[in-house]
Amino acid sequence: MSAFSGRPPAWSYWVVLPSFVLLWAVLAWWLKSPLLPTPLNVLETLVQESGSGALWHHLGATLGRVVVAFALAMLLGTGIGIVMGRSQTTNALFDPLLVLFLNLPALVTIILMYVWFGLVETAAVMAVVINKVPNVAVTVREGARSLDHRLEEMAIVYEFTRWQRFREVWVPQLFPYLMAATRGGLALIWKIVLVVELLGRSSGVGFQLHMAFQVFDVAAILAYSLAFIAVVQIIELTILQPLERRSSRWRQPEAAHA
Repeated sequence: MSAFSGRPPAWSYWVVLPSFVLLWAVLAWWLKSPLLPTPLNVLETLVQESGSGALWHHLGATLGRVVVAFALAMLLGTGIGIVMGRSQTTNALFDPLLVLFLNLPALVTIILMYVWFGLVETAAVMAVVINKVPNVAVTVREGARSLDHRLEEMAIVYEFTRWQRFREVWVPQLFPYLMAATRGGLALIWKIVLVVELLGRSSGVGFQLHMAFQVFDVAAILAYSLAFIAVVQIIELTILQPLERRSSRWRQPEAAHA
């Protein structure tokens, strides 16, 4: 009996999503309300925003903030997680702060960054990074704690340099944890960036959602939301899922013999 992979078959998307769009169209036709535009109205808005260049401008601004914040959060969180996972003293000193930042609401961080530094790009990115670093650190810390000491001893015997030890011994073992931090990180950063833009930026998908909300333009809200979701799904299918399969490749022989 084959193991359950946890990933739905491709055909399910071709059944569920069209059925959802059909249900949406029927409901919008029945209600005939501007608060629920038809899929065709949303598509027309999407084409119009795309043709004017506004959609690509704001999507680009959002993706730029996501990339910068994600890179900084992963770099800082990975470093902190490795140090805390390998040193009991460091972990004892910084674990209370880690718990504090884990429970700090993102909205509070965003407001404080804007109050302290003003409505500038640096404050926006810092707010996202501060909210994401603790999650990365916690995940990577667990990976650092589970490093195989026998491989460490082998590296010492063969006189590996610190860089060789990091690249050849640590990274392969930490890769599944880094992948988990990446998946969770992007899922969290997307949402925080939109809030950051809604509260204090003059560009980005979050800003456009805020402007559309001011005039109750539901078609624009749905158009920008669907465009953003489409970009996220492309990244998921082309980057994250292949990396996830690679990170769990070592499990396949074991599953085959189960």
